[in-house]
Amino acid sequence: MRILYFAWVRQRVGHGEENAVLPDEVATVGNLIDWLKSRDAGYEAAFADLRAIRVAVDQEHVGFDHPLQGAREVAFFPPVTGG
Repeated sequence: MRILYFAWVRQRVGHGEENAVLPDEVATVGNLIDWLKSRDAGYEAAFADLRAIRVAVDQEHVGFDHPLQGAREVAFFPPVTGG
């Protein structure tokens, strides 16, 4: 699966994208976040406050309970404001 990180999420993780083979128990976006956080301190810092994270699966905004089955891409980014 292709995982993308934008803005300060990218800075904390240390890269803008990666390809990952997910463990079988990673079935939802929330499971993916938990798995990423367990990988190292950068991911832990990036996902410390989920109120400040938005996610898109295959370019569609979704919630943390969204299933990942069949997904090709997940993107994490901070909330966007207009002005």
